[in-house]
Amino acid sequence: MNCRRRVGAAVATVAAFLVCFVCVSATPVWAGEDEDARVMLFSGRDIWRNGVFAYGGFVFAPSGLEQDGLLLKVLLSGGLYRYDAENLGGERVVGAEWLTQVLPGWRIKRGDAEFKFFFGPEFQIHRLSPDDPTNRLRGKSFGLRVAIDMWYEPTRDTMIAADVSLSSIATSNSARAAYGWRILEEMLGGIYIGPEIQYFGSDGYRNLRVGAHVTSMKTDDVEWSAAGGWAGDSQGRTSPYIRLNILKRQ
Repeated sequence: MNCRRRVGAAVATVAAFLVCFVCVSATPVWAGEDEDARVMLFSGRDIWRNGVFAYGGFVFAPSGLEQDGLLLKVLLSGGLYRYDAENLGGERVVGAEWLTQVLPGWRIKRGDAEFKFFFGPEFQIHRLSPDDPTNRLRGKSFGLRVAIDMWYEPTRDTMIAADVSLSSIATSNSARAAYGWRILEEMLGGIYIGPEIQYFGSDGYRNLRVGAHVTSMKTDDVEWSAAGGWAGDSQGRTSPYIRLNILKRQ
């Protein structure tokens, strides 16, 4: 049964890549000045005392990123983390993670609110040293992930961003909410600053963060965002955290 599930997930992943290839081949690869951008490249880093992660990928929209319709999101992520294993007498375990997601989706915009819905397969690899047999996030796993992103501008000078994600692999989940005020309109073309709260976890683990963010810093055709604050987890560990993201539309 596990073999069948893995084969099915692999087939779905390959099919999604083929759909993306066909769509890209049927439309201009790069958007011109009079066309909507169709590809958004993104990359990021996330660091706190007990983990460091890096990720990157792209979102492809055949009709344009600013139009309602079909999306394809491909994400690659990797990192290192550590935790204390109770079943190993509190011994420190160091884990290495590699994650791949291929998520077809749909964009809907109504008024000043924009929603993106994603659902598709993902593949995770976790290597633990020493091995922790009770950790469900170990070895290779195929699963399905659902995710929702929201961006809303209540006024010209404010924004609300939120996202939520849930995986069938060890019930991995995450959520984030942020509020921002637009400032420095003349100097930097306008950026958002404000508070954020973020949560992520899986079976037997939880992590909560509270901090501040800076969003929509633009230099040429690249957009930056950053966040920092304080993080704490279910093992009673706390430390500052830093997150940096960049994206480019083409």
